[in-house]
Amino acid sequence: MGVTLPLLAAPMAGGGSTPELVTAAAEAGGLGFIPAGYKTPAAFAEQIARVRTAGVPFGVNLFAPNPVPVDPGDYRRYAASLRPEADRYGVDVTGIAVTEDDDHWQDKIDLLLSDPVPLAGFTFGVPEAHIVKALRGAGTVVAQTVTSAEEARLAADAGVDVLVVQAYTAGGHSGTLTPERIPPATPLTQLLGEIAAAVRLPLIAAGGLATPESVAVAVATGAVAACVGTVLLRSDESGASQPHRDALADPARGQTLVTRAFTGRPARALPNVFTDRHSATAPAGYPALHHLTSPIRKAAVAAGDPELINLWAGTGHLHATAEPAAQIMTRLAQAL
Repeated sequence: MGVTLPLLAAPMAGGGSTPELVTAAAEAGGLGFIPAGYKTPAAFAEQIARVRTAGVPFGVNLFAPNPVPVDPGDYRRYAASLRPEADRYGVDVTGIAVTEDDDHWQDKIDLLLSDPVPLAGFTFGVPEAHIVKALRGAGTVVAQTVTSAEEARLAADAGVDVLVVQAYTAGGHSGTLTPERIPPATPLTQLLGEIAAAVRLPLIAAGGLATPESVAVAVATGAVAACVGTVLLRSDESGASQPHRDALADPARGQTLVTRAFTGRPARALPNVFTDRHSATAPAGYPALHHLTSPIRKAAVAAGDPELINLWAGTGHLHATAEPAAQIMTRLAQAL
């Protein structure tokens, strides 16, 4: 693929990853991903086209269907509990019906088969074997995010080429295939060893990597490359909102937690008023809770309010810096 730096910029759906960030990662010698999550097929195609014009290697990442249907009663109770936050911005969440969509799954797969990309990664679920075979037949390398040896075996059985091994320290959504359970706190180096013993596939290390030393340790443990995300969210090319950027740099926000409060799937974030009030009562239910809380989060971003938005962050978030992404990538690889 023309990659000379064993470092990847993680796909950060919801705005964090941009075509400019993907291009910057490639220009540093690495590779970035265009996330398809939450985008229409047309918007996804447009971003692929923008990166293609730069003539750099790149990947894409899709949310593979693995729904967590929400209990209707739990959903109604949770919606009612959000009234104070919704009322603050004039949002009516009690009228939002349960939405159980698949993020335009088939349309996005059709797009990748008609206009193949160098690398396609999948998160949340493992694509069916015939889809993996079709993508590989089109010349696309297929990657799968896994969080355990069992998941790695399932991905290998489906025929993928490479595994992204995501530790519990990762920011944003966990790629776990069993989102009803919080993934165990297995250190990344231990997880790499367990998965290497289970399958014979190249491994990419991910989760909380934010310093040259942590990247070097991951690669020395057996990964062919490392994947970083949160550490790029304050970069010049990031699409993260200003309140999100500011929160990442706030030394008073030194801790992270795993919460279902925003989307109904476990995700690592900085604590704020929203997580304090709702983490304990949020039911499992993806994508229903994502659609339910989305209007509140969008209104809070527009108001510059960090207390009601999903401040996704890995455990190394305080190392995120405001500078060009290529400089960050180059520095992170200096100990390799």
